[in-house]
Amino acid sequence: MNPYLDIIIRSVCVYLFMIIALRIFGKKELSQLNTADVILILLISNSVQNAMVGSNTSLIGGIVAAFALFLINLLFKKTMLHSKFIKEMLQDKPEILIHNGKIEFKALTKLGISSEELEEAMREHGVEFYKDVKLAMFEIDGSISIISGDKDLKQTHHKRKIHKTLGNLNN
Repeated sequence: MNPYLDIIIRSVCVYLFMIIALRIFGKKELSQLNTADVILILLISNSVQNAMVGSNTSLIGGIVAAFALFLINLLFKKTMLHSKFIKEMLQDKPEILIHNGKIEFKALTKLGISSEELEEAMREHGVEFYKDVKLAMFEIDGSISIISGDKDLKQTHHKRKIHKTLGNLNN
């Protein structure tokens, strides 16, 4: 077999494995990753490097692997635009965190959102009390949107952050 075709096949397999593993382990978006998750991803990338390129450590081998990953990622994004089934398989729906002032504790627990993080999002939206929140949603991009009952408050969009020093991994 052509060594570069072998690298492409290996890279696509690793990409598919990572997509499935992230989906199984419950991470919707990179913005949900905490420090331990980022370290895990870095270690996994190091551990699967040889699985992608095999014994080929040349510059061209690395570029072929990177190109294969970019290409499969582009194909997945295009497929998700056109296939509802694939999109639903890979991407969750938004979750309600607060509805008419009532906190949805099951959703917070499932998503791993602390009360402090929810309160931070509320403050960023200019809302002080839970009872003043008409609707708080955890969006598919990892952000928390809050709509208050107060028509005078400006509605904003809160991005979840991994850690103050790491910032936000979403583009």
